[in-house]
Amino acid sequence: MEILLFIAVGALFAVGTYMLLTRSILKVIVGILFLSHGAHLLILSMSGLNADSPPLEHMGDGNFSDPLPQALILTAIVISFGLTAFLVVIGYRTYKEHQTDDLEKLRGSADE
Repeated sequence: MEILLFIAVGALFAVGTYMLLTRSILKVIVGILFLSHGAHLLILSMSGLNADSPPLEHMGDGNFSDPLPQALILTAIVISFGLTAFLVVIGYRTYKEHQTDDLEKLRGSADE
């Protein structure tokens, strides 16, 4: 099961990196989303998957999984949601101002 998660992490990082290298602002934002989801899945898979263990100590017989990675992932999800909302607003304002989402054209319009 863990090898499947590692393959999914690699695929998310690969797709995210590819989308970061495109010319569209929207694709860059989606690439950042893929990278953040890949990081969340990487943290979860590196903490170890204990399907037989409950998440809290009092629910089992002394063998429980560590809740810290889950708390870190929850915090990271909230932060990435805020970052995504901010980037969408910045991308929308840039499109409204310059009437393009092409990064090469935006780089050329700064010189004019």
